[in-house]
Amino acid sequence: MKLRVLSISDVTERQLCTGCGVCAAVELERFRMADAPNFGRRPFLREGAAAETGAALRACPGASLEHTFDRGDAELDRSLMDAWGPVLEVWEGYAADRAIRHRGSSGGAATALALYCLEREGMSGVLHTAAREDVPYSNQTVMSRSREELLARTGSRYAPASPGEGLHRIEEASAPCVFIGKPCDVAGVQATRKERPQLDAKLGLTVAFFCAGTPSTRGTLELLKSEGVEDPSSVRSLRYRGNGWPGRWTVEYEGASGEMRTESLSYEESWGFLQRYRQWRCYICPDHTGEFADIAVGDPWYRPAEPGEPGRSLLVARTRRGREILHAAARAGYIQLETKDATLLPRSQPNLLETRGSLWGRLVVLRLLGAAVPQYRGFPTFRYWERELNLTAKVKSFTGTARRVLRKGLWKRAVVREAKAEVEGNPGRAANLS
Repeated sequence: MKLRVLSISDVTERQLCTGCGVCAAVELERFRMADAPNFGRRPFLREGAAAETGAALRACPGASLEHTFDRGDAELDRSLMDAWGPVLEVWEGYAADRAIRHRGSSGGAATALALYCLEREGMSGVLHTAAREDVPYSNQTVMSRSREELLARTGSRYAPASPGEGLHRIEEASAPCVFIGKPCDVAGVQATRKERPQLDAKLGLTVAFFCAGTPSTRGTLELLKSEGVEDPSSVRSLRYRGNGWPGRWTVEYEGASGEMRTESLSYEESWGFLQRYRQWRCYICPDHTGEFADIAVGDPWYRPAEPGEPGRSLLVARTRRGREILHAAARAGYIQLETKDATLLPRSQPNLLETRGSLWGRLVVLRLLGAAVPQYRGFPTFRYWERELNLTAKVKSFTGTARRVLRKGLWKRAVVREAKAEVEGNPGRAANLS
């Protein structure tokens, strides 16, 4: 039985939502974004909301993704196209600014590119995600306009974020802006700009960072608890990565006697814990490397990072606009480009071909068991199912998906509840997650 997804409510309740926030920007008078602790950032109806127009659903990356790039473009790397989307160039490099390079999750490339756009391209701002000052384990959408703001907001945030909800700030800006987000965030933005000329005119550059999935707020709270932080309201700062490569998960919090304490885990330890709390849609995502962006950035994992080694970034120019900005930023001294090598992309993400093949099996099981399935166009999967997966992996793809369907109740609508708001005037107080 095939379930039809006809509204944003269907997307949310059928657990296809990525939490990008684009729907709340496209139909601002109908939706607002808020945290649903066991799921992620989700759209909720405003009081007295009007009927859906359909524009939000057309832009929703949770419901559908479609590649529309010109596959006949002679400049695109044909050896990478089917598995990795449009690729013009692949570089290893890093931010020339030492502070940005150190504080960034890998080599600070996304921040360096954003700073170049502000200072040399005359762009108005950078729409992206940062930690909330009053609730540091949560995120907020921000518009940064200076080096100081960008530097203070560096580092990955392995928690729910919805930067797409701020698209109206780009439309209202005095000049074009940079958008930085997860692959699904950028995909939603690109779908939206096709219907909104004002947004299209104000998007100066889109940057996506590689993503293996978004853990829920519940994941962060459980990780805090496992490290002895029982009261989330005691948290004063929380970084998931950065301050070195690959960086450490570090929380600073106030002890029972008022003294400041610090707990820290390696990147491998913290991500190994948090990935168990990823939202369902991430398990059936075909795009982990920002295929819809002008530039995608990630870690060059083709080799282990040496202890104390400065951060390095993998940079993928996917559009001519992205390539133009990348080279201009390098000429201006914002980015150091070291090695140009298309093989760096598959070598740095060796498991993603198997992941794409597994996706074919997962979608088959979902359809058979009556769960909702996104519409994907332009993402070949069956050939990788045949080529990359052995018999054991194929069986695991079927059985593992079936178990998740049963455990998560994916054949029925989920009850998605909003976290009760933090008490005003009491910064840092934890949300009631009942």
